[in-house]
Amino acid sequence: MENGFSSNLLVMFFLPLLIQLCATAEYTRPSPRQLIFRAHNRSDSEPQQVHVSLAGNDYMRVSWITTDKHVKSTVEYGKSQGKYESSAAGERSSYHYFFYSSGEIHHVKIGPLEPSTTYYYRCGGAGPEFSFRTPPSTFPIEFAVVGDLGQTEWTASTLEHVGSKDYDVFLLPGDLSYADSQQPLWDSFGRLVEPYASTRPWMVTEGNHEIESFPIIYPRGFKAYNARWLMPHQESGSKSNLYYSFDVAGTHIIMLGSYTDFDSDSDQYKWLQADLANVDRKKTPWVIVLLHAPWYNSNQAHRGEGESMRQAMEELLYKARVDVVFAGHVHAYERFTRVYDNNADSCGPVYITIGDGGNREGLAMK
Repeated sequence: MENGFSSNLLVMFFLPLLIQLCATAEYTRPSPRQLIFRAHNRSDSEPQQVHVSLAGNDYMRVSWITTDKHVKSTVEYGKSQGKYESSAAGERSSYHYFFYSSGEIHHVKIGPLEPSTTYYYRCGGAGPEFSFRTPPSTFPIEFAVVGDLGQTEWTASTLEHVGSKDYDVFLLPGDLSYADSQQPLWDSFGRLVEPYASTRPWMVTEGNHEIESFPIIYPRGFKAYNARWLMPHQESGSKSNLYYSFDVAGTHIIMLGSYTDFDSDSDQYKWLQADLANVDRKKTPWVIVLLHAPWYNSNQAHRGEGESMRQAMEELLYKARVDVVFAGHVHAYERFTRVYDNNADSCGPVYITIGDGGNREGLAMK
């Protein structure tokens, strides 16, 4: 099945700058901006770094962190401000990374919830009230897509643009905090995005800056990412938080992992094969894939880094008639025509690179 962009599904690509079309001299791309560090300004028992994500049909997962180790992993919620008709309990964990110790990381799955409905909620029985809106159950649906977000002044500008739109689901194809083993930056990032990530579901996949591996001590990496950003991998039959899928309003979204095994003998490949085989285009006519390292890229930055994954998995996406593939990693915006095996093909996906969210490294210039 081949779909064109229609009013049923709207995807917004947020660039951290305003591009003006004019007949003047060559456009000069802005330079990187300063890092923003958000300090903790609530009590130890109050929730911080609150974010929500989809967790199966009609369910959401509420995640937050507390410094106080005695706060219960509970969420109270309801459809009216200050009136919590329902509650749910979840799980919590913490982790150590060299000399850093995280706070208590809480994850609570709540539901079933009604579509297109605003819910008010409180985490751990104390602190401020938050609210989110559930996505619709049918078209139209609107996604915001931002890759390589970071936490700079450009990030803040991007988030302001996102916040000004009435979107339904936020999609992030890797490179979240750019902590790069500096764990307090994970906390700062959580506080920076909380005003947005607590009000709409944020669905993310990992990038290279989430790896944070260290020989012998942390050889597998992704310790902070997996602990903090729990995604619905179990709900989608995946054995790893690094790849998963979910359905929302007629759209099947597949989040792939560029930095875990993907060859034909890997768990990820076998999972993807089974996941695509179960897609019902009558229920989800749109199939969208997100990954970090792009398979097609004309920029000099990171040229060819996604090639081995493309060779391993591209045929699966082509045979399943995937509509669009979003990637990050390259700090630029680029959109290809429909492609398969390095050739224009009307049955292939549209490939879009959207890796210019606001990271500290700046834009890819060549």
